[in-house]
Amino acid sequence: MIRLSAPAALLGLLLAATTAAAADGDAKPPFAARAVATFNEPWALAFLPDGRLLVTEKRGRLRLVTPDGKAGEISGVPKVDYGGQGGLGDVVLHPKFADNRWIYLSYAEAGDGDVRGAAVARARLALEDKGGGALDDLTVIWRQVPKVGGRGHYGHRLAFAPDGHLFVSSGERQHFDPAQDLQSNLGKIVRLNEDGSLPKDNPFAAQGGVAAQIWTLGHRNPLGLAFDRAGKLWNIEMGPKGGDELNLVVRGDNYGYPIVSDGDHYDGRDIPDHATRPEFHAPAISWTPVISPAGFIIYSGKRFADWNGNGLIAGLSSKALVRVTFDGPKAREAARYAMGQRIREVEQGPDGSVWLLEDGTAGRLLQLTPAGGE
Repeated sequence: MIRLSAPAALLGLLLAATTAAAADGDAKPPFAARAVATFNEPWALAFLPDGRLLVTEKRGRLRLVTPDGKAGEISGVPKVDYGGQGGLGDVVLHPKFADNRWIYLSYAEAGDGDVRGAAVARARLALEDKGGGALDDLTVIWRQVPKVGGRGHYGHRLAFAPDGHLFVSSGERQHFDPAQDLQSNLGKIVRLNEDGSLPKDNPFAAQGGVAAQIWTLGHRNPLGLAFDRAGKLWNIEMGPKGGDELNLVVRGDNYGYPIVSDGDHYDGRDIPDHATRPEFHAPAISWTPVISPAGFIIYSGKRFADWNGNGLIAGLSSKALVRVTFDGPKAREAARYAMGQRIREVEQGPDGSVWLLEDGTAGRLLQLTPAGGE
């Protein structure tokens, strides 16, 4: 059930008083926070053209939310395999949503036996006057291959490129070696046409089959995709024990996992660092200790003018909003703003405010605006 959270003024005071572990020496976050609503395991959000939000909950609910916290429900969501890291995942709008009403959802899907994998479906969103709606003409346009055991590392973040292609991040499902196998789309970033068909200019298109989907390989658990203002794609992904990564995603490149990583296996076994194998694309930033990245955007608004062109990363174990700056193919952490809770998602609102989702069974939807007003 959705409900209003603590008064906005109180929450703003609490967050403003939080100490920020910031690389640029910030003493406190440069924003105030307004608590809008609370959800049961929220995972992703997207804004509709009218300013309302779509919010996914892992157990399989798609919510329609007004900026003041009133919520309805969208019916027709595909059945999800809930458990572990699995369930309903990302939601994005088609670039021409105002004309065609297409939305795209990612989710964990059960297979035959004790196996599962991520899937992406698209459907037309039909809204109702009473604050809800339904999904029509739902079609699955992509699936992880093969489905495997376990309930981790689905990845399944979605992003449309400026040219209209759909990119999907696909985790290696904690099975390691598929990330290097071109006959599997696990541990990859894939590039599709808007209907799920395959672009003829994908780097491995000549090999046919699953390989024809693949844009880059050698990823672990990529949980954020974003295009910068120059049209370059960046991804953020969780490393193993250490070695979270921010990567510039370059057509056809291999990012090395599980052959290399700046982290190690959880059982203590060493993984050679990126520096030992220069043939693999090294991260622009790696983090040890980890930040446990989840959502990721590159900010393009005016309300936080100093952040324009910066990356904003939702941090889970770091319980932070992490800001990074870019210099061509290079990047660095610029600031880390402590939020006091695991942050699952970050998005930019139509007015340039920043919106966050906290993780967990009482995850709040927060709107961040500049401290002290405009």
